[in-house]
Amino acid sequence: MAKSNSKSMVPEAREALDRFKMEAASEVGVNLKQGYNGHLTSREAGSVGGQMVKKMIESYEKNMK
Repeated sequence: MAKSNSKSMVPEAREALDRFKMEAASEVGVNLKQGYNGHLTSREAGSVGGQMVKKMIESYEKNMK
């Protein structure tokens, strides 16, 4: 699995992605904190990622119409 290189990301993009992640976590009831979240279970982390993908697909489909 490729490791994310945060140094190569535009700071504004990193901030937007972090906000998006926090919003998705809130929607599925996962308590995220800023920075490292090593306390999360695989199920919790997966539900956050899944919610993010779901929202991205919904946004893409909405913009296609």
